[in-house]
Amino acid sequence: MKSRFLWRSFKSRFRDHVAELAVIREAVKPGEVIVDIGANKGSYLYWLSRWVGNGRVYAFEPQRSLAEYLQKACAACRLHNVTIEAKAVSSQAGMFELLIPGEGDSPGATLNRKITERENCRSEQVEVVTLDEYFPANVRIGALKIDAEGAELAIFEGAQRILAEQSPVLVFECEQRHLEKGTVQDVFEYLGSRGYQGHFIDGRILRPLQEFDLGVHQNNTGERFWDAKGYINNFVFRKR
Repeated sequence: MKSRFLWRSFKSRFRDHVAELAVIREAVKPGEVIVDIGANKGSYLYWLSRWVGNGRVYAFEPQRSLAEYLQKACAACRLHNVTIEAKAVSSQAGMFELLIPGEGDSPGATLNRKITERENCRSEQVEVVTLDEYFPANVRIGALKIDAEGAELAIFEGAQRILAEQSPVLVFECEQRHLEKGTVQDVFEYLGSRGYQGHFIDGRILRPLQEFDLGVHQNNTGERFWDAKGYINNFVFRKR
């Protein structure tokens, strides 16, 4: 378990998520909190734990089996400043239905019912929290990393106080194919109205959001179009 967890962490840092992790490392100061929403198998956690020093990382992963795996992996790697929460994050707190495609764990697990249009899913009841309710006002949050399969806008709506008062850097996935309603532009406009300026990640390069074209960068023609070269789904927003 430990070796696999570390292998995944190094692959993320030096191949798969170079730009994303570089943004977080530059933004976060030791002693702050980083929130990883949709932690899945924890490819960011090793580095986040190191960079916050005496701060803390909170990883939200609503799939119970994955949350248990992360607990064990972090213990094995002595990441004692990481808290694993087997919960989802949204704009409302409560118990909701998590839809999980396929068999076993899935990176596509979501609260969004649109997924049932294209995949067979099983469901689990999960606890859902909002960030504004979960974190006391005196907790200093430096960054939010989000991979939540279409729940981005709801997560930001549930973090209005944090966005306004603490201005964390935001590193998140956002794809039209995952949205139950509206467009990715709704997410961008929501953040823009709160003083954020966006970029998208093109390979290892940050490009201004003004250059993002949904029809080009998230072209939805062909099978598995989301794996096509040039498909863009990772974004970085910082306060102006």
